[in-house]
Amino acid sequence: MTINPYYTERRTVRVYKNCPVSDKIISDIAEAASHAPSTGNMQLYSLVVTRDKDNLAKLTPCHFNQPASTNAPVILTFCADLNRFEHWCRINDAKPGFENLQSLMSAILDVTIFAQQFVTIAEQNGLGCCYLGTTTYNAEEIANALDLPDRVIPIISLSLGYPDDDATKTPRLPVDAFLHFEKYNRHSDDIINNLYKVIEEQPDNARYIAENDKDNLAQVFTDVRYPRSNNELFSDKFIDYIRRQQFMK
Repeated sequence: MTINPYYTERRTVRVYKNCPVSDKIISDIAEAASHAPSTGNMQLYSLVVTRDKDNLAKLTPCHFNQPASTNAPVILTFCADLNRFEHWCRINDAKPGFENLQSLMSAILDVTIFAQQFVTIAEQNGLGCCYLGTTTYNAEEIANALDLPDRVIPIISLSLGYPDDDATKTPRLPVDAFLHFEKYNRHSDDIINNLYKVIEEQPDNARYIAENDKDNLAQVFTDVRYPRSNNELFSDKFIDYIRRQQFMK
């Protein structure tokens, strides 16, 4: 079997042309992506498209005004959505029992699979995408900006547009780092460091290490990019929000 080279050559796009992405293109991609697997075929997700400049201006601060959001013609917010399914159940004299973590996880899995399918189809049809990675940091603020009802939780945000530069291909860990046959391989310290070598030696990462006066890339991740204090702050915010949305009692 020969793997399509698209999959190993794909790039994250953060700079976009000043060119609109039509409703029809987004709708067609969303329809195609909806054929991805979902829990019990419930499709516990919704997708909110933001293109209006005023609405983008409300949304981008929730993503810390990162460049991939501020210069994008479209931001897509993929939501775990129990609201629609529970509504359908209630009007059909069925009593939903989804106020729990298991149901939230089902919806998160559904929306994640749907979002990645959307990305794959969009990229294969000439569009560029970037996962913003900040959605659950400010989920309630995003929900307010998008006027989301109860039981609809923002999970994934994506900038979308036509690429305006040759995005750099990001190196990945070798497959031996994460592929395990039959049982988990417990690697030695030397093997672990060697597996991450291709990432650490990337020029941008070498620059981050120097700029932050760190000894290695691991310290950049733990001390600068994802420090414990921020992890705990945004965890507490998100847990409080999903509790109030009746997913954790």
